[in-house]
Amino acid sequence: MAQNFEIVERVGVSSVSVSDAIKSAVFGAGKERPVAWFEVTRQRGCVTDNGDLEYQVTVKVGRKLG
Repeated sequence: MAQNFEIVERVGVSSVSVSDAIKSAVFGAGKERPVAWFEVTRQRGCVTDNGDLEYQVTVKVGRKLG
């Protein structure tokens, strides 16, 4: 039996870690439909005005359709 998936791109942000940013993106996508897999396509960060680090990741999320 053939299976179909949709791929959506999400951005996760965290002041804690890259791992936490990934979890934010994946779990956020999972609230809409169960996530089958994910792929981190970009990692970046910035320094906020008060000197803290902010971690940002772009994640492709695969979700099974019907």
